This record gives sequence, C-alpha cells and structure tokens, in this order.
Amino acid sequence: MNKQDWHCDRIAAPWASDTPGPDTECLFRKEFDVKTFIHAELAITAQGVYEAEINGRRVGDHFMAPGWTSYDRRLQYQTYDVTAMLSSGRNCIGVRVAEGWFCGRIGFEGGHRNIWGPHPALMAKLKVHYADNTVQIITTDTTWVVQRGPIRLAEIYNGEKYDATQEVQHWSTIAPDGVIDLCETWMPALCMPPLPEKVELTAGFGEPVRRIEIINPIQQLVSPTGKLVLDFGQNLVGYVRLRNIRGPRGHKIIVSHAEVLENQELCIRPLRQCDAVDEYILKGDPTGENYEPRFTFHGFRYAQIDGWTSDFTLIDSVEAIVCHSDMAEVGSFACSDKLINQLYQNIRWGMKGNFLSVPSDCPQRDERLGWSGDLALFAPTAVLLFDCYDFLKNWLVDVWYDQQTLDGVPAMVTPNATLPDPIWCRRKPCAIWHDVTILAPWALYEETGKIEILEQQYESMTTWMQKLPRNKEGLTHLWDISIFQLGDWLDPDAPPNAPWKGKTDAQLVANAFLIHSLELMTKITNLLQKSEEKCKFEQECEATKKEFQEEYVTSNGRLVSDSQAAYAIAICFGLLTPAQQERAGNRLVYLVRKNNFQIGTGFAGTPFLCEALALTGHINVAYAILLEKSCPSWLYPVTMGATTVWERWDSMLPDGSINPGEMTSFNHYAFGSIAKFLYERLAGLQRIEPGWKKCRIAPRIGAEFSEASASHKSPLGLVSCSWKTIDSYEKQSHFEVKVTVPPGMTCVIILPEGSGERKKTVGQGEWTFETDFTRDYEWPVQPLPPKS
Repeated sequence: MNKQDWHCDRIAAPWASDTPGPDTECLFRKEFDVKTFIHAELAITAQGVYEAEINGRRVGDHFMAPGWTSYDRRLQYQTYDVTAMLSSGRNCIGVRVAEGWFCGRIGFEGGHRNIWGPHPALMAKLKVHYADNTVQIITTDTTWVVQRGPIRLAEIYNGEKYDATQEVQHWSTIAPDGVIDLCETWMPALCMPPLPEKVELTAGFGEPVRRIEIINPIQQLVSPTGKLVLDFGQNLVGYVRLRNIRGPRGHKIIVSHAEVLENQELCIRPLRQCDAVDEYILKGDPTGENYEPRFTFHGFRYAQIDGWTSDFTLIDSVEAIVCHSDMAEVGSFACSDKLINQLYQNIRWGMKGNFLSVPSDCPQRDERLGWSGDLALFAPTAVLLFDCYDFLKNWLVDVWYDQQTLDGVPAMVTPNATLPDPIWCRRKPCAIWHDVTILAPWALYEETGKIEILEQQYESMTTWMQKLPRNKEGLTHLWDISIFQLGDWLDPDAPPNAPWKGKTDAQLVANAFLIHSLELMTKITNLLQKSEEKCKFEQECEATKKEFQEEYVTSNGRLVSDSQAAYAIAICFGLLTPAQQERAGNRLVYLVRKNNFQIGTGFAGTPFLCEALALTGHINVAYAILLEKSCPSWLYPVTMGATTVWERWDSMLPDGSINPGEMTSFNHYAFGSIAKFLYERLAGLQRIEPGWKKCRIAPRIGAEFSEASASHKSPLGLVSCSWKTIDSYEKQSHFEVKVTVPPGMTCVIILPEGSGERKKTVGQGEWTFETDFTRDYEWPVQPLPPKS
C-alpha cells in the first residue's frame, strides 16, 4: 500500500499528551455494520505496539507488532485476512496499543522516553469486499472510542503490570444488550495530524516476531531467602505464561526474571536500570485465571514467582514462551565432542534471542539496542545459521536512514535510540561499528548471490567511505589518529569497566578494517559495473595497504601490536606478503601457546583467530584453542552451565560469582562467530561462490575429532556433508564422507589420503567417498614451557 492509499486518521487517546511518564495501554474500539460479503482485510499499524481483535478474536499471531524501525523515517504496517472473523450485521473491532519502543524508555544509563514521539497512536483500515465489486472501508477516525485497559504498565525494560480487576467487558465485541456506556468510560479518540511527509509507511521486508516455542521448567528451587524460583534449563527470550491462577480478588502475583543465579538467588545486578518484573492482579475468578504479557519481553533462564496461592502445583502451571523474529533455521552442525555441540547450541540460542525485530546486543538489561559493530562481525556467521536475509535487509534500510540523519556517519545503534544522548550520539566515526554499512550487505550477497542488496545499500556504503576521516598529514590514507576507536572491544585483558582498553592498538584494528572495506568496495563496484568507482577504490585500497605496512608491519612480518588479534586480523584480511604471512602465522602460534591456548581476543579479533591459524597451516593449534576449557575460552562458559554465548569471556567467574563489570550479559552473540569455523573447517562445508553456486567439502582432520556433520539450506537447496574416521592401527585411519549436493551446485570435495589429499568434483546427487590416511600430526599440542 502506498501512503496515500490509507485514507485514515492517526488517532490517539485524548489524555495521552498529558502523561509525563509511562502510561497504561489504550483500548480503541469501533462498531460497524456489514452486509453479506466475500472477503475482508485489515491493514494496521501503530506508533507503539498493538494487538487487534475483531468480535473478540485476536487478529494474526504477531508479537510486538508492528516492529521496531527508525520511526522518524519509516513505520511498518501489517495486513491480515480477517474474512473469517466478520459476520453479516453488527461487528466490532478493538485494538490494544501500548508505548513499546516508540515512546517507552529505551537506552542505558537511564535511557530516554519519547524518543520518536510523546505518546502512542493508531492507524487502521478495514476493507470489506462485496460480490458486486463494491468495497466498504472502515478507518480510524474520531468515531472510534478509547479508554484505559487492564495493562496498567507496559515497558520493554520494567515489564508489564496487568490488573484483571480493571478488565473491560466486551471491549472488542458487541455487548449482549447492544449497549456500551460511552459516558462513563469510553471517550472519543483524538484525531492527530497526518504522519510527517518524510515518514514512509511500509510493509517492510523482515519476518514478524512471533511466539515460537514453549519451554517447561526443569526444576523448582527454593532460594536461601525462601523464594520460589523456576529453572527453565535454557537462557531464552520471551516471557512467562501463568495458568491455573487462583486466589482472592486483588491478590498480586509477581514474576521476576534473571539470566543467572548468584548465591542461589536471582542475580539482577547485571540488569542495571531494568526491573524485568511482570505483575498480575487477580480478579478473583473461582474457576481459575490465566495470564501472559502482551507488550514486553525478557531475557531469562530463571523466574522467581512471588504470591502464588493456587492449589495447583506451581511448576505445572508455568511455562516460558520463546519469542523472536520468525526466521527459518537453515543450518545444522554436530561433531564427536559433546561440549562443542553444546557451544553450537548456545550460539543458536544467542542468535535467536537477539534477533527480535532488530539485531540487538543483548535481550535482558536496559539496552537491547541494534549495535552495528556486533552485527558487522557476526553477519557472516548469522547467514549460515538462519535465513536472515530479509530480516537484515529490513534493518539495513534503517541504517541508511539513520546515517542520513547524522550527515552521512552511521549511527552506533539502529534504530538510533541514542539520539538525545550527548555522548553516544556524537557524530564521530568508528571503525567496525560503522563498517557494518559494507560488511553486512556483503555477507548477505555472498550467502544469496542477490546483487539487489548491494544496489539497495550502495549509497550508504559510498557515503560512509567518503565521511571516514583520514589523516591530514603523513599517512593520509589511514584513519585520522585523533578519532577515538573502540578497537578490539572486550579483549579479556581489558579492565572490567574499560572494555576498549585492550592490548591491540585500536588504530591498527581500525586501519585493517578500513583496508578490508576498501577491498570489498572494489568487488562491489565491479559487480555493479561501476568501472570509474572500481578504479578509485582499487587505487585507494593499494595505497592504504602500503601505508599500513609502513606503519604497523616489519619486513619479517612482526606487527607493532604483538597480540593474537593483530595477527589474526592481518592474516585473514591479506594485509601481509606471503613471507610475512608465514612469519605472522608462526608468531600467532607462539602467542597462543604462550597463553596456554586461552583466547586473547575481543570482538574484533575473535571471528578470525582460529581461521588465521587454519590459513597458515596450524589447524591443530586452532583446535587446541577451540577445545580449551579454562577461562578465557569458548568452552569455559559451557563448563559453567551456559546455554547461550556470553558478552564477556568471564561474565561468570570460576567461583560462580558474577563479573563485577557494569556491562555483563549472558546472551550476546558476538563471540559466537566461531560457528563459521565449525561449519567450514571442522565439518568442512564451505561456500566458495556467492549464492552457493559452488561449494567445497574439505574437513580439516585434527585433534581427536572422529566425526562431524553440517548442513545448509542454500538458495539452491540442501547441501550437507557428514564424515567419520575409524582408526585402524598406529597412525593409520579410515575416512568416510557422505555428501548431498542440490541441483545447480558444483561441489569440490577434498579427501585426506595417505599423507596428502585427493580432489573430486561432483554435481547434484548423493555421494559417498572412502579413503585411508595417516594421522601424522602432534596431539595434544603443547603450550610453551614456563621459564625457569
């Protein structure tokens, strides 16, 4: 629908503009008559979040609709087929509307309210089609009425407060006697001015958020202070549904949420200024009551239930509802190591929980923002796990809108909820975070082969490259050294409250990503047949790479930042000569062994650490890091009972206490980028041409892995591989691999054979290959001995 097709008013509650703080939900209502009809559809949106009903039946199954976008430029709407909900004669439509992201409190350090507007508003258009080709249209206008609903508070961070004693009977239906008292409770809706001209009404591209699955608690605990706590066995995103509620009218049940326990009590300190509490006040129905929130969500594994009075068992009356954008899962992975399998599941759950309308950084505390750096680094992994093309395409449109608002410099978070903030809203550019304008579209293109995403985001990319500030003197192709950089954010050596103070030179990291972005721009301009721009980016890339060498690399391949992150990034981005590359790989091995195979990288270096070792011929050192269990490592959180990926390597300390840092989350997908290595190196399934026109099956046999498998629903169909080894005698092993190749795909299979390799190229079909090979590698790899 075009904006001019709506022909409806934007309506609000008449009291809305006089509400300085969080408000109740608004119940909007409209009665209307229809004749015998053949079809009906409802187009609806809200500045806020909505849930619609027709004749008492809920419309659709979306959660937190219409979703979160850059509201000052773009508002999504949904269209539903409501034919089955109408009947000839008198009908009623009702819509609940709450603040949501639009005007509720958003952001850390207290956040801000009313970022995009002072109060919620509703727009709806119901079209009823008749057999004679005429159409009846019912739209939002001043004939609608509104009153406060039983949801007395609906906030993203602080939760939902539902007072069942305030429920409005027949609010979305025709009353039995056909009479609704408009004098005492219902008021005419307020007609607002039209949406500003610059605000686009759009159906969007991404999948809606839905209630995806139900998880039952695995145990009921009693805390040392006597609190009843349910453990769902999985850190998840959604809410708690209560059933079989019984008790006196006015009695309150309180549900508090937390990701972890500390000292056997809910650990709420990491939530910061976020209550994460839902409340239900009973109406006193002796037959029982049920409750689930509509307009909030939480990140949690544990739920504390206070005030349970029902004679039904608590653990049998509570379930967790998992919510996220309804992306199709397209990847699978498994191997012979159970801890690695759990790590992979943790990565899956971390992505699900943080892909809720926008790709957020965490789902539980007073933040949940679309941080660009996290997504820039995780996008190549994300596309292997879930079909997130439409989801990210939708978000990238807002990235460009926010970028234009900030004079061409991308926002740190999109939608830009930091707009009123004097610190984070500063228009200072930042490497990696702002490189998302290039890195994310490129990951989507490589996965799908759809050049349209590059065309859509091209102006965003080139604008960022133009705005990126270079040095005024000396090395004029490198980043301006006066610009503060976040660098290898959350390096494990950084102080808990200064995560940018890692051991790797932040300027080195920034310039490495600049070169990477320039190389991608060379490829993108070539694909888009922009020859003049291609030549420009190619020359700039070479000049920048030369200056990088001069500034940061010795002739022998040593880097001025002698760190895991520096070498990993330089190797994977091809910033070194072949001779330097070999030396850098050896130096990286030295640093890893010196560090007892513990990880020494933060956000920037982690996606490249194991891959850099694989590229330089040190696969077993990569496996030694992968399998390390002491902190910091990927498996340390697994050994501590984690079911999602943590924000910090040591979000929980070995004694079970929580990291004292102010910024500590237990569901943060960035470090989950290792899943790409699991697919491509351990299982051996690699995409080598955009859109999966060509792939490679090349398992890197090593460590004590005896089998692994991976599958991916590519644009051409399901591609999969599954391999296993059987040791025969001494170092001799038998290898078997099974491969499925869909139509239109060419697959190159690299088989270990003897002390070398054998190559096979196949097309569509089911294939099985067997070989014998020699395990002639060192395992376990030894750390460097301590100095005497």
